[in-house]
Amino acid sequence: MKQVIVIGAGASGLMAAYAAARNGHRVTVLEKNEKSGKKIYITGKGRCNLTNDVPVDEFLENVVHNSKFLTGCLHTLSPQKLMQFLEEGGLRLKKERGNRVFPLSDKASDVTKCLENYCRSAGVQFIFSENVRKIERIDSTLFRVITQNSCYEANAVMVCTGGASYSATGSNGDGYRFAREFGLSVEKLRPALCGINCESVSQLQGVSLKNVCLIGKLDGRKIFALFGEMLFTHFGVSGPIVLSASSFLNEEDLSKVCLEIDFKPALEESVLDKRILRDFEKYSNRQIAHALVDLLPKRLIIPVLNQSGIKENIPVHSITKSQRLCLVWSVKHFRLPEISLRPIEEGIVTAGGVDVREMNAKTMECKKVPGLFFCGEVLNVDALTGGFNLQIAFSTGFVAGDSV
Repeated sequence: MKQVIVIGAGASGLMAAYAAARNGHRVTVLEKNEKSGKKIYITGKGRCNLTNDVPVDEFLENVVHNSKFLTGCLHTLSPQKLMQFLEEGGLRLKKERGNRVFPLSDKASDVTKCLENYCRSAGVQFIFSENVRKIERIDSTLFRVITQNSCYEANAVMVCTGGASYSATGSNGDGYRFAREFGLSVEKLRPALCGINCESVSQLQGVSLKNVCLIGKLDGRKIFALFGEMLFTHFGVSGPIVLSASSFLNEEDLSKVCLEIDFKPALEESVLDKRILRDFEKYSNRQIAHALVDLLPKRLIIPVLNQSGIKENIPVHSITKSQRLCLVWSVKHFRLPEISLRPIEEGIVTAGGVDVREMNAKTMECKKVPGLFFCGEVLNVDALTGGFNLQIAFSTGFVAGDSV
């Protein structure tokens, strides 16, 4: 039997604590907040999109950084095994569009309660409002964990502190400091799953779009094309496909990136041209700005015309073929110039973190420091939106706790 300290009572910490305790170890969770699962509580707008019910191979396609590192732990605790585990703990689940899994109650707090119940039934001790200041190595088998109130000794320490996003939930980057103090490499921290600044479209604030395609090009080469929903905001753009786009862009020189919206991805340009011709016939006596009401949301018409180089008051019957083709191009390639990412504080997750090359992928144990584990968002792993990041936290936490 070993004494195990888990730092952080989030998704990875709760799972690590349970997995270690069920194997007979004495487990203490140190949590700086007054309760468990503060970040779980805000995920999925309070509903907690806890995983994505797809096979592991398909799951890994949604991991942006270091998917290979996660292969083993995701097979050990797959989305399907996690769902079974939670349902056996009394949490009823439901699946929504895109294979996203939520608690049937739509209450994120029910997920935390389920995990806490598992932990307590296995004998896990929780100490809340306990802020860890330092981790020290006493000898080859023992660590000292120093907090603002006390100090604890343990044979194994699991750092489950989260990333650097949403610091109000307690994720302020402590885990990266602990890693550096043990001489570990920490990859540059970057915002992931965040909004994108674009001042030129601020006048479109509140316009919501469905079934559009967001395309990113780097030096003319397409690096992603994401289909779905997005929203214009006071700072630029947000929404599901924008959040995913940010995870592909956070390592790029954004001055070299061209970001475009295809408002009609289901229509080839030739088909769209014929559609616009029909609208022109229907509204032949109108000005161009009033002849596109069937094609585009009203507030988008002027910005699209501006990018087409067409004045809004030109009569439809005066539009030339070349102008019409420019219009078609703008509908399919609406540019978002001079973009930048929102700050890391606003990222749903943090990209970057503890270098996974220094971790044992089967156990999440540090190769240089046996007995020291890193789990969840503190690692340099991140995925797209849709429940993938929480599943990663659960899986890495589980294999860490189970391997003690």
